[in-house]
Amino acid sequence: MSGIVGSYFNTRGSGVVAKLGTDGQIFTSTGAGLKQGFEAAAASGDKNYKNLIINGDMSQAQRGTSTTSNGYLLDRFTLDEATDGAITYTQDTDVPAGQGFAKSLKLDVTTADASLASGTYCILTHGFEGQNLQHLKYGTSSAETLTLSFWVKSVKTGTYCVNFTKDAGGQTRYETPVEYTISSGSTWEKKTITVTPTAGSTSLITGTAGAIVNSNAKAFRVIFALGQGTDWHGTNNTWVAASDKMSTSNQVNFLDNTSNNFWLTGVQLEVGTSASDFEFLPYDVNLQRCQRYYQKSFDIGTAPAQNVGIQTGDLSFPSTKVASQATTLSQKYNFPVRMRGSPTMTGYNSAATNAQVRDVTGGADCSSTAFASNKETGFYVSCTSSGSTGVGNYLSLHFTAAAEL
Repeated sequence: MSGIVGSYFNTRGSGVVAKLGTDGQIFTSTGAGLKQGFEAAAASGDKNYKNLIINGDMSQAQRGTSTTSNGYLLDRFTLDEATDGAITYTQDTDVPAGQGFAKSLKLDVTTADASLASGTYCILTHGFEGQNLQHLKYGTSSAETLTLSFWVKSVKTGTYCVNFTKDAGGQTRYETPVEYTISSGSTWEKKTITVTPTAGSTSLITGTAGAIVNSNAKAFRVIFALGQGTDWHGTNNTWVAASDKMSTSNQVNFLDNTSNNFWLTGVQLEVGTSASDFEFLPYDVNLQRCQRYYQKSFDIGTAPAQNVGIQTGDLSFPSTKVASQATTLSQKYNFPVRMRGSPTMTGYNSAATNAQVRDVTGGADCSSTAFASNKETGFYVSCTSSGSTGVGNYLSLHFTAAAEL
């Protein structure tokens, strides 16, 4: 049982007293003047952040709510569709009734590929930093069993697969596909998959090469398979060395019909042999966890784009130069959340499509816009002033910052 350490503290003057446990739990009393419940909380074994998945409730979609392109849309879930078909990826409000979810991830087949050729595939991936997974004890005989649970709905029934990949990180990459069955079409179903470190009577994960790198690098992936050519097929629930076996040969081809839709929410990965109730986090906490990998200056409800006509939330700074002189340098912008690494920056002009700093006062665009010293904690912007710029003019730029795995 975890112990209780540290000092008691009051939570925002509410009369509720809290204390930290040795495993990161926050134990609370039942209220001012009442018997404190620390011992009962400790005995329950409940832990904060038991869910290793970030944004498993699909509530965060900083990039927007619909795309026809590969990559991220909902935070932490990236689509890779490499077939002759096409998919629209959206955030949706179709959710399992009575479970507390408000959003789901939806994939809609808009162009079918009835027969997947060798080398083609369609997958949805969630990646993990290695330093967040050291407690799994991979690479030792004490490696932990993992349980994945999720709610899924699909027009197309049959066998699907989830691939678990332990990335190399200086050792060896290992992976295993694990089957599950969608039994009823267009019906929400809860699925539970347990994967042991010795799945398939193997010792790859428990050997030294099974260790997870202890850094901010990509070290583990959970991959939802939707359709794979035959060269991506492997053996169910059996760890193998790096071979891109994303599914078994029983995997359905989700892309075979334009009527097919696939919904996913309530994704939880946790240590142990059974699934517990989904761990709901406050909206702001969930957003902050996502912002380690992606941030934007736009309002939450505004998808990043050029010429959106909205300056709210932009990086704004006064010009230090007169007309057409280089270089005006902004003050440092400090990210609200430290990013995983030095991010890739993209600039957005709120009044044009050229990605340049906008001279709002002068009603013109600057030139030679560049990001400088972009690090985990923040960045600067530099530009050459416009022909209308005077010292003190209001300059504006929206941005996105990506430090994805």
